[in-house]
Amino acid sequence: MTSTEQPTNPRKRSLSRSRSPPRQRKRPGATAKLTAAPKAASPQPTLTPVRTGVQNIVTSHYNSVPERGRSWRQTSSEIVGLRNLNNWVKSVLIGKCTPEDTANVLDIGCGKGGDLGKWQASRKIERYVGLDPADVSIQQARERYGQMTRRAGRRGIFDARFFVKDCFGETVGNIPEIAQLGFDAEGVKAGYGQGGGFDVVTMMFCMHYAFENEQKARIMLSNVAAALRKGGRLIGVAPNSDVISEKVVEYHKKLAEKEAAKETSKPEEQKEQNGDTAEDDEQPDKGDEKSEKEGSEDDTTKPKATTDTESDPPSPLKWGNKLYSVSFPPAFPPPPASGIFRPPFGWKYSYWLTEAVEAPEYVVPWEAFRGLADDYNLELDYRKSFEDVWKEEKDDPVFGPLSEKMKVTDRNGRFQVCEKEMEAAGFYHAFAFRKV
Repeated sequence: MTSTEQPTNPRKRSLSRSRSPPRQRKRPGATAKLTAAPKAASPQPTLTPVRTGVQNIVTSHYNSVPERGRSWRQTSSEIVGLRNLNNWVKSVLIGKCTPEDTANVLDIGCGKGGDLGKWQASRKIERYVGLDPADVSIQQARERYGQMTRRAGRRGIFDARFFVKDCFGETVGNIPEIAQLGFDAEGVKAGYGQGGGFDVVTMMFCMHYAFENEQKARIMLSNVAAALRKGGRLIGVAPNSDVISEKVVEYHKKLAEKEAAKETSKPEEQKEQNGDTAEDDEQPDKGDEKSEKEGSEDDTTKPKATTDTESDPPSPLKWGNKLYSVSFPPAFPPPPASGIFRPPFGWKYSYWLTEAVEAPEYVVPWEAFRGLADDYNLELDYRKSFEDVWKEEKDDPVFGPLSEKMKVTDRNGRFQVCEKEMEAAGFYHAFAFRKV
């Protein structure tokens, strides 16, 4: 999602407690609760790239999205309020989780470099490394960084490097700049070793692509854990599986109500269709024979009204408004009625956002992800929906004024995000993990 740079310098704020309950550290072998994969499976980054799967589609999509510029985004975009809110939430997360002193930042899924201005404004960044599988996006990120450098002049800005890389399909430890700063692949799972050289690893609006399968999710977490120093932070924003689960449960509830209504109406319809009378009860053998014959004829020549209704496929699982939509493919079975995604990988849906996104994504079942992250010594310490971030931080002495600078509110404090934009923003949550 395209970002807006802003000349601000928010100080670090302490994290509020995560909405998720405390999680006990796992005993050896607890990974088996998440997946049926063999316990011997290694979480280390693989040197052999995995099959790209949906990645080529996503990369092609983002390479084709035009760069319209900040002026267009602020004057002509239909979702300017949503863009500004998204950028403000990311700025809040960056402000809360970046160290007070110098920091090294690894941006996984950096896109066109839309968050460079946020990093420049937030802290004194020593080194920034941006990775993305879309080569066109990386080229645009380099150009943006060059423009920032020229504007800064003698003041200078942090050092930044950009590379084309599929961080969910292969190790990032073979990038010289990352290896030089520190990439501790050996101590990823065991918890020993010195840790990596990065203070912050960030994944904004991209983590869901890793949940195409377990191997990609593990490569992602291996890269994160190996790059982070102990005490370092993984931060990001992603679709909220709680929202998806609620929609799934609601969908199945409506299907069940529809089926119940059909079952209730079926006896009367059958009586009218078959000409059944009370005499049939007195002559069961004859009635059964007659019914069997008529049923056979109806199957080939005159279908019953209820049969047509029952053979109709259920309506697809879809929700949204004129600005965004989420839909599960009708060719696949819908998610389970419980709203619990098991296994936690491969639950594909289509996400569309006007002017910005139209690509397949994957559900990230939160508790499954949290448990998987625990395997890599990543402990959750922050999780909030976008709406909750706004409610809790809008009056903050630093982030409140920042919301005006980023045009989330006007100079009179009026909220500039419309109801439909806020509904679209409600699909996401922000999170932070700490390397322990």
